[in-house]
Amino acid sequence: MSFKNKVFWITGASSGIGKSLAIALSNEDTDLILSSRNKDALEEVKKNCKNSSNIKVLPVDLEDYLNLDTKVKEAISCFGKIDFLVNNGGISQRSLVKDTNISVDKRLMDINYLGTVALTKALLPHFIEQKKGHFVVTTSIVGKIGTPLRSTYAATKHALHGFFDSLRAEHFKDNIAVTLVCPGFVTTNVSKNALTGDGSPQNLMDTATANGIHPDRFAKLMIKAIKNKREEVYIAGAKEKLGVYAKRFFPKILSKMIRKLSVT
Repeated sequence: MSFKNKVFWITGASSGIGKSLAIALSNEDTDLILSSRNKDALEEVKKNCKNSSNIKVLPVDLEDYLNLDTKVKEAISCFGKIDFLVNNGGISQRSLVKDTNISVDKRLMDINYLGTVALTKALLPHFIEQKKGHFVVTTSIVGKIGTPLRSTYAATKHALHGFFDSLRAEHFKDNIAVTLVCPGFVTTNVSKNALTGDGSPQNLMDTATANGIHPDRFAKLMIKAIKNKREEVYIAGAKEKLGVYAKRFFPKILSKMIRKLSVT
């Protein structure tokens, strides 16, 4: 499957997976719309991409989910169409349930779930009208397995699976595809930016994150999954993948393993 002249709109494109994905896709002669809150960082990503004239920068704040309709209109006007929306923007968490202020729970849900859903719903009529489209969603292995210190983060990712599984079933007849991409540990700033119980960033990279998959390699595997129209794919280390299958077939054993994980 060739992506030449296809239009990709990527949220969370200023760093990490989104940045690597943008650079990799630019080598396939795509048209790109790069979004996040940080316009300056997006401009830097654009400079690192091939054929920068085929790339537009469109700042988007997913937390402002009630006002995304205008952003969708702006995005469509960039190239006259959108073929793929990569819902990659989001924020993580590192705090115990008992220590997490409800305002932090709300912020995670607003950004990761409602922001993604609102953007998707605003673009959906465009996909229906053109009788094709592909939603790609960066969820997480914790979208399949809840682990300590990530309660609401896991909840937002579980919620995305439920929403997009339903959307896929409803709009199969409209030739609209959905690919749920579940990362394990990837070497990005996700843990540094993760919210703690009072809403402040952790400002520390987890050891597991530091030893994770490089985002450039992740992007290549993600592109392969998109080309193959995979419904759900786990791009992770062996232990994380094993956890997903253990959850399905040996849930009690997995529960015992998870209880042994450090929560400090």
